[in-house]
Amino acid sequence: MASGILLGLLLRNLLPDSLFVKDYITEGLLHVIGAIFISSLKMLVVPLVFVSLVCGTCSLSDPSKLGRLGGKTISFYLFTTAIALTISIVAAILIHPGNASLVSSTMEFTVKEAPSLSEVIINIVPDNPIQAMTQGNMLQIILFAVIFGFAISHIGERGERVALFFNDLNEIIMRVVTLVMQLAPYGVFALMAKLSLTLGMETFGSVVKYFLLVVAVLLIQALVVYPILLKVFSGLNPLMFLRKIRDVQLFAFSTASSNATLPVTIEASEHRMGVDNKIASFTLPLGATINMDGTAIMQGVATVFIAQVFGIELSLTDYAMVVVTATLASIGTAGVPGVGLIMLAMVLNQVGLPVEGIALIIGVDRLLDMLRTAVNVTGDTVATVIIAKSEGAFNEEVFNDSQAGKAATSFEEQVLNAKANSKT
Repeated sequence: MASGILLGLLLRNLLPDSLFVKDYITEGLLHVIGAIFISSLKMLVVPLVFVSLVCGTCSLSDPSKLGRLGGKTISFYLFTTAIALTISIVAAILIHPGNASLVSSTMEFTVKEAPSLSEVIINIVPDNPIQAMTQGNMLQIILFAVIFGFAISHIGERGERVALFFNDLNEIIMRVVTLVMQLAPYGVFALMAKLSLTLGMETFGSVVKYFLLVVAVLLIQALVVYPILLKVFSGLNPLMFLRKIRDVQLFAFSTASSNATLPVTIEASEHRMGVDNKIASFTLPLGATINMDGTAIMQGVATVFIAQVFGIELSLTDYAMVVVTATLASIGTAGVPGVGLIMLAMVLNQVGLPVEGIALIIGVDRLLDMLRTAVNVTGDTVATVIIAKSEGAFNEEVFNDSQAGKAATSFEEQVLNAKANSKT
């Protein structure tokens, strides 16, 4: 990351108008390497989510246990999203980042129509699961995988044979993940170099206060709220958690995608944190889909910011509506193109604010998107650790071992471990 940023800044300042740098380095070499790396990560998401969820669900043969685990996970995710929104709105009211002088009659922003809550609920059920996989519709894939895994666990001996097949398939996919992760340093280097070459610094001028406020609230959520929740609900050491989640956060920051970071998040949760696979394979794909605390923070601050810019007073009822709407909207975020900005348009419409105000914050949204993705994956992992601890599917010795999971086992050792696990 540091090397990529440094290279980008050097080329930007030493050769500011070079067509060679623009055509062959920025849009050529760096773009190709970065795009290939992101594509290789996205390639893994659908098979990883489907297979890992089937494995996790078919190991939960007790329907009440599956219902309890799902209830805990969704409740915790909605709870942290509501906290994030409340903090962001209160901070924006106190700091008052909006300035009416920013309003421009030429502001234009075209946004796709956000889905209604009823559409989000209906679209969770796939009418064609294969199509859902080809389109990467994560909510539909998750629901189908849970139903499929539940059915496997309830057909006796034939189900056990299928479950063994999926466990073997899961080991193969995790091996592919390991291979792709070897490309990570080069992919991150290219992504950060291109970003520092292309991001316009002048875009910060008019909205620097908004930008800094969102960053501050994101840091509060990641470094204060999550550690407190971890300590209160699990009794674990928050400093050890923050130390072990650091690599996942940096990876999420580089890719700006919770789904693309999912293979890394699962690997860290299981091998660095000590979470059992049957918990991690359920909570993390679900979290990458519905737990958008970082996005909720942006929506909370942006709503107040836009209201202040246009001189519109919001009532307590309006603020309450923002919290409720944005919390429920986070469930439908993953299946919607444009993610945060489309959901923000939905929230603005709900409280009668002009959607055109989104044009004010577009310039800095890319950087904020990277930061809020890091917060999102942190929240996913905190929830996973807490739920695993409450379900008795957590190895505290692994969590307290600072070196756990750092030394990757050889392929032969992984095969032997997989065979041993299958026999068990």
